[in-house]
Amino acid sequence: MFNYGIGGNERDLNQASEGIADIPQNRTLFVTKLTNDPPVRPETVYDLKTTEEVFAHYQPEADVEFQDADGGFINETLRFRNVGDFSQRGIIAQSGFLQDLNARATDFQQIIRHLKSNKILKAALEKPEAKEALLGVLKALAEEIEAADK
Repeated sequence: MFNYGIGGNERDLNQASEGIADIPQNRTLFVTKLTNDPPVRPETVYDLKTTEEVFAHYQPEADVEFQDADGGFINETLRFRNVGDFSQRGIIAQSGFLQDLNARATDFQQIIRHLKSNKILKAALEKPEAKEALLGVLKALAEEIEAADK
């Protein structure tokens, strides 16, 4: 049988040193249940040698519930097939709801950049009458876009 113990790194049981390495101070460890169903019985798997093999064997997934701006709930299932699926980009890529939120956040950030750098727009927003005229134009454009979508 195998002569190894449980630890963060594989180690020989005959060694006297600690088998679990400390997590570096600039790292964060997240631990969570990655499947919705508990295992029927514990299993020991010895043939898995890479993280890809572990993901392929266990196929972790999680059902998540998002709340939209209207207070409604959106249920989605996130599947994890590699370590990259845990990143912000990997999670957003799996969720239509998060993709929409990310696109809106990007649009708002772009508007903020324009507001900070566009001198003509800044001057227009400082004058109340110019500001009202600009808001009127934006409302008319929004109504035109909504009418075109219908």
